[in-house]
Amino acid sequence: MMMWYVIMWTTLVLTGIALVYVSNRVCRFECVKKQTKDDEKIKAMIGGGTVFGTFALISIWLNFMNAIVCIIYFALAWLICDAVFYVIEKIRKQPFKRYYAGAAAIMLSLAALLGGWYAAHHVWATHYTLTTAKLARPLKIALFADSHLGTTFDAAGLAEHLDAIQAEKPDILFIVGDFVDDDTTRENMVAAAHKFGELDIPLGTYFVFGNHDKGYYGANRRGFSSAELVEELRKNGVDTVRDEAILIENAFYIIGRRDASVKREQNGQRRSMQELTQGLDKRKYIIVADHQPADYAAQAESGVDLVLSGHTHGGQLFPFNNVGKWIGANDAIYGHEKRNNTDFIITSGISAWAIKFKTGTKSEFVIIDVMPKE
Repeated sequence: MMMWYVIMWTTLVLTGIALVYVSNRVCRFECVKKQTKDDEKIKAMIGGGTVFGTFALISIWLNFMNAIVCIIYFALAWLICDAVFYVIEKIRKQPFKRYYAGAAAIMLSLAALLGGWYAAHHVWATHYTLTTAKLARPLKIALFADSHLGTTFDAAGLAEHLDAIQAEKPDILFIVGDFVDDDTTRENMVAAAHKFGELDIPLGTYFVFGNHDKGYYGANRRGFSSAELVEELRKNGVDTVRDEAILIENAFYIIGRRDASVKREQNGQRRSMQELTQGLDKRKYIIVADHQPADYAAQAESGVDLVLSGHTHGGQLFPFNNVGKWIGANDAIYGHEKRNNTDFIITSGISAWAIKFKTGTKSEFVIIDVMPKE
């Protein structure tokens, strides 16, 4: 937990530095110099007022976290453009008459943020193909995670994405955590859960909890408890799987894990992979749904065949994509890898928490075709 406090305070300090830096850069525009007659105090007031005012407006419009993202991207773009134009000036051996670096920085940062907005709010289908000798017939798995309902779409938006998933004709659907969040309303949750009842998924839909699903601020804030979420999903044909293994059609197992946050943040317990796989027929294909990709060694050692995760949002923001891996919070960030005989797949999420930009990845749902080996 201490590590996350360090990251939070580091982010706040960097935000302060970025605000001051961008304010100083704005003062270099010719129009500001002319308007202030190059008076340093007035320039500082105009630069600071413009940047801090814009930061406040974004905080009100989107939220404080998104304002931080915007100002840090502006600062990074400005640093890059200042450096590039400094080198160009040295090569041409004379300064530019106008502050082209500033104009380029604004265009670069706006392009990155607009692209990030689109990548977060548009949802792609990502396909993987795996092979196994343990299945007699093909198995098509659909997976999504991290909808954080209400961030980039509401229940109606989720319904559209579920229609796209249904069009892929999956045999089974996994919702791998963070389906809802603290800002999800009861009405939104109920409407979204109702949509699952309209799907035709032959082998069923299965849900495992993420760290946000129980809510960090209690049921009163959002108007429903985790038990009510489970019940609403159950009424619409979605089974919640918590530290248990289920045999499907005598062909393969699914294991749904309690989220790692139960142990780290809520003083609870979750069963180990050894306990969960004890007594299972390892000749059958075994799929594990575990929200956080943070137990790869034990999962690979247990001999399961496929592990499905979310949580990381694919890194979400470039160039900070791999921070979770660097600090040891996650074993991997995105995509497919194989350890021993176990395939691991992490989705970047169908939406995002709080931050409405994805500059290092994109929103997606995942389709996995598991093919029998001949």
